[in-house]
Amino acid sequence: MGALEDAYAECQRIASRHYENFPVASRLLPRHMRPHVAAVYAFARRADDFADEGALTDDERHGLLDTWQAHLASCVAGRRVEADASTTRIFAALGHTIASCGLSRQLLEDLLSAFRQDITTRRYETWTDLLDYCRRSANPVGRLVLRIAGYDDGALDRASDGLCTALQLTNFWQDLAIDWSRGRLYVPRELVEPTGAAEADLDARRWTPAWREAVRQAAVRTRAAFESGRPVCDGVRGRLRWELRLTWLGGLTILDRLDAAAYDVFSGRPTLRPIDAVPLLLRATAWRTR
Repeated sequence: MGALEDAYAECQRIASRHYENFPVASRLLPRHMRPHVAAVYAFARRADDFADEGALTDDERHGLLDTWQAHLASCVAGRRVEADASTTRIFAALGHTIASCGLSRQLLEDLLSAFRQDITTRRYETWTDLLDYCRRSANPVGRLVLRIAGYDDGALDRASDGLCTALQLTNFWQDLAIDWSRGRLYVPRELVEPTGAAEADLDARRWTPAWREAVRQAAVRTRAAFESGRPVCDGVRGRLRWELRLTWLGGLTILDRLDAAAYDVFSGRPTLRPIDAVPLLLRATAWRTR
């Protein structure tokens, strides 16, 4: 195996260890896209872990992201990143992907800015503030996937933003209990305060009608984001179309399950199960372009 093939294999190993609501070098993706998507994912996954994982101080987390950002600058400039073996491979693959696919460095920088925000921002005042976070934490992923697939179209970008935002928001409501245990809450105060929901109830793991209403309102807005994102599932061709339709349907299924459970995040975390594969494939087959 050559050095570049080994670099992409490292990225694929990282991607295969994680479940996300985004395409991660899925077998449904066209074969030529998979290594490039894996390279982007490995870059983002490791940076996200710097912001979230381990017993580190905020300064240490920022320091790791500073180093990651410097590595990004080096690989964009075509320079070899000198670091541990895994990191060197990630950036060797990423540098090749950026050059091969004409990827925007700014999209990758946006991801890093969102990870930095995760270190210090624990609450969101408004829905607009939360959407700005999604603009940098989720939407770049969709645009990068489109560029890797060879699409550079403003309408597709906007629809992709809607889908990626919807998936990110669904993940917030799905993981509300987990995020709360880490001191974070993504439901904006402008939705929480009118319902009278109290954070003390979350501390006590009490799912109250007030919290149910606050998250229900957030879910209504999330469904609107899914609808705005639906056109990207029709605007691409081939296997990527199937990948995005299944991604859209899977995200909406999780939101439906949250709704069926009255958004009770303490009773269980809704996920997609292997048994869901056939129903999702049938729904994707019966998909009608709107």
